[in-house]
Amino acid sequence: MSVIEIKDLKKYYGKTKAVDGVSFEIKKGEVFGFLGPNGAGKTTTIRCLMDFIRPTEGSISILGKDLREESVFLKSKIGYLPGNVKLYDKWTGKEHISFVESIRGKSRPKADQPLADTFAKELTRTFGFDPKKKFKQLSSGNKQKLGLILALMSEPEILIMDEPTLGLDPLLQNTIYEILEKLKEKGTTIFISSHNLPEVERICDRVGIIKDGKMVSVEAVSQLGEKKLHRVQARFAGKYDIADFKKLKIENLEEISGGVIFTVGGDLNIIIKKLFEYKIVDLEVSHATLEDVFLKFYKKK
Repeated sequence: MSVIEIKDLKKYYGKTKAVDGVSFEIKKGEVFGFLGPNGAGKTTTIRCLMDFIRPTEGSISILGKDLREESVFLKSKIGYLPGNVKLYDKWTGKEHISFVESIRGKSRPKADQPLADTFAKELTRTFGFDPKKKFKQLSSGNKQKLGLILALMSEPEILIMDEPTLGLDPLLQNTIYEILEKLKEKGTTIFISSHNLPEVERICDRVGIIKDGKMVSVEAVSQLGEKKLHRVQARFAGKYDIADFKKLKIENLEEISGGVIFTVGGDLNIIIKKLFEYKIVDLEVSHATLEDVFLKFYKKK
């Protein structure tokens, strides 16, 4: 079953095509990564997906319902983390949590009452977050923690998250991954927009790559790394001519100490033959990482 289905989504601002014919679907219990640099159309797509803005053309359905017709109901099923968490400056973390609990159908405690023993309270402990501080007193990292708590606390059917680990230390990032993996096991459908390629590679089942408002690839993360794209690192005993390598059909060429590193698609024989024109002291050939694949798409003209 497709929990989220986007068909031929277009959003124009005058003559500017922010999103131009984006289509993809996300299945129940799937973690879907959405990749692209600033200006590629990621944020516009997410805003349409949350019904904050209406598309120029195309359709969005969530849980089998048309987003335009069932917006209020569908938002009650979604936990949302924006790319830049902005909340009420004068409210404490607890007041924000209590407010979300109330709109999710739970009774709202008084200001002087402690947080109830809920998943929200568990998250504050896990994240080391002080709910007594006002939002304006929080560091950027703690604002991100509060945003995560508000998105996760109701254990929603669907999570839509824009840069979920932005500004967090590696230990807490790992904790977030573990929480998302547990929610996935319970059947939560997760959409993540991220610049953190190792993050996407670790937790996502499939990834969509957007470029200039268009989807250039939607595939399983495992398959992206297997598209005959290899990462080659070679070190030489003596001098070598970098110009020789620039003539070859390779990508992401970099000079390293005593050698070169690059990615190559297809048959490696021609490349290996060129390498052995020099005296090699070390040669490593491995499957390309998701980052290599991403760069391959973005360096295409």
